[in-house]
Amino acid sequence: MASQKEIKQRIVSVRSTRQITSAMKMVAAAKLRKVQDRVIRLRPYANRMQQILGRVTENLGESLEHPLLTERAPERVLIVTITSQRGLCGALNGNIVRKAIELAGTFAGQPQHQKTDFLAIGKKGSDLLRKKGFPLAKASVQCTDTPSFEQAVALAAQLMEAFSTGEYSRIDLVYSQFQNASLHRVTSEQFLPLKMKPSAASTKDQSGIRPDYLFEPDSAIILGELIPQTLKLQIYKALIDSAASEHGARMTAMTQATDNATQLISDLTLQYNKARQAAITNEISEIVSGAAALRG
Repeated sequence: MASQKEIKQRIVSVRSTRQITSAMKMVAAAKLRKVQDRVIRLRPYANRMQQILGRVTENLGESLEHPLLTERAPERVLIVTITSQRGLCGALNGNIVRKAIELAGTFAGQPQHQKTDFLAIGKKGSDLLRKKGFPLAKASVQCTDTPSFEQAVALAAQLMEAFSTGEYSRIDLVYSQFQNASLHRVTSEQFLPLKMKPSAASTKDQSGIRPDYLFEPDSAIILGELIPQTLKLQIYKALIDSAASEHGARMTAMTQATDNATQLISDLTLQYNKARQAAITNEISEIVSGAAALRG
């Protein structure tokens, strides 16, 4: 059994750790509230943009042509992983990288496929991919705790250029979609070529008739503006979702760590009291034995 001094030192050490994890939990909760508000406000806007884009593409019909909509065989694929800059957020980053590797495996089995490259947004994803032996085609891109739309615009422009020039025939995003503070879902979605959702392009009114729209100046020009804006918004939404998931995962992990530290302090305190009681009992036994020896 450990001595009283050793147990007391462990109690002091665990209390210090509990203070750190409790502070990190509160910081993560404050950051989560900020980013969560952005997620809630952004989703209706993103859905509306998809509906508008769907109506424009439906109006063009067979004459629809745009370089960012052109389907190609997945010869060279770029998978963009969006992870965190720092750790202490549970299995979040590991799950995202695992999903990206699984996605790369599905492309590898397809005909005409030549190569899959990775672009890591966030240091932890970059480190994990290198550790698993997957070299990165591009340098890791850093992102703040609260991503800005300007960061999303810069990243979207880089990806659109890589697709338009033919460097890649397909680009996919892998990130964590925020549900609530304790629940987030790792998801992958096609970024380029931009894929239209059937539900967005088949909206009907209450009479069951698909409405017709007049566009000014014309639908082709509007489409040329809408597609880049939709892609920028898709990147921004993925960055915000990932940031919210990171803060939620870190808050959950720090809550569990704080609870574990509290339980460990309770166990150590009980162990310390038992050791102290045993020492007192031993001292009393020695005194009684000494007194008995003197009387004898």
